Amino acid sequence: MTGSDAAPTRIDTSRPHPARVYDWWLGGKDNYPVDEELARKILAADETVLRGARANRRFMHRAVRTAAEAGIRQFLDIGTGIPTEPNLHQVAQDVAPESRVVYADNDPIVLRHAQALLHGSAEGATHYVHADVRDLDGVLRKAGETLDFDRPVALSLVALTHYLSDGPDGDDVYGLLAKYVAALAPGSHLILSQVTPDLSPEAIGKAADHFRRSGTPFFPRSLAEFARFFDGLELLGPGVIPVHGWRPEAEDVASQAEGIVPVYAGVARKP
Repeated sequence: MTGSDAAPTRIDTSRPHPARVYDWWLGGKDNYPVDEELARKILAADETVLRGARANRRFMHRAVRTAAEAGIRQFLDIGTGIPTEPNLHQVAQDVAPESRVVYADNDPIVLRHAQALLHGSAEGATHYVHADVRDLDGVLRKAGETLDFDRPVALSLVALTHYLSDGPDGDDVYGLLAKYVAALAPGSHLILSQVTPDLSPEAIGKAADHFRRSGTPFFPRSLAEFARFFDGLELLGPGVIPVHGWRPEAEDVASQAEGIVPVYAGVARKP
């Protein structure tokens, strides 16, 4: 079963969108010249971004498999990587075909492609909702048409939190994440990754400057700041760690020889 909420919005091609910049780094074709321009500027400032995007994607695959193998059968992915494939529903439903997956994103290009791309398993459900992560009530209400929040859910915000500010007069990212987690049943999982200045401060500083000049807020965070997202939760081993070191597979081990990836990752369980 597949579906999307059909509320099309005009695609703004005058400003870059983080998801489309990310798509360009991954070699995708669903981006515009303005996205490519920013992607190239950041690549020139930070040579880690291509391997970082690939390592981040592989982390999502491993984390979703981990959750599915632990018995999770419901997934809410906010800030999805559609149309880049393979995507979360393909990974989850490969482990458990009955898995129910909801994607949420505010990029109209994702909405445009969702109906064509969301081919899930016959036993499960795959749905897309057009919503912004900051609209917690809206995201949960729409996702609740497919997911049962009285049962465990794996909530993933992969490479998203660094676009959200800390302050209560801004996005209040810590408060926002805490509210999402509070809405989840015990046994639910939280899957996160986040750019950090710890491992490559000069390059990340330049990349952040390019993002901000383009009109995209960008907030790299330290290890302690990232770990704070998991307060009150039970971290799965190996804890908070650079992204390609989180339960690495052969490809991840090999990629570590290419150099650092300034992204932290972690998965935790709600007790």
